[in-house]
Amino acid sequence: MTIRRIFFSRLSINARIGVLEHELRATQPIVIDAELDVNLSQEINDKNIDTVLDYRYIRQAIIDECTREHIHLIEVMADRVNQRILNEFPQVSRVHLRISKPLAFSDCAAVGIEQTNTRES
Repeated sequence: MTIRRIFFSRLSINARIGVLEHELRATQPIVIDAELDVNLSQEINDKNIDTVLDYRYIRQAIIDECTREHIHLIEVMADRVNQRILNEFPQVSRVHLRISKPLAFSDCAAVGIEQTNTRES
């Protein structure tokens, strides 16, 4: 079986995330890097996008999950995004997600988490 990796690099989203008082009142930027392993089960037809996993839908799922409601912990956001991708896109076998908050501290470029989820066999 062939596995293709789809990736998103530095997807920027304004999200309602955090537990601090100022985070509860306003959105803040987050940056997402994601890698998805996709099991290829059919031959690709260059004239038919339906023969591949259209990454526009994955991008929109990530944005929707990160902006749907206020989330206090970035770890919970990562769980929700990973689970949504695995639930909504059955051809995805692994999701590796990195979510960072670039404005969290003034003395570093960003702080965040990385998480990998795989589909149960």
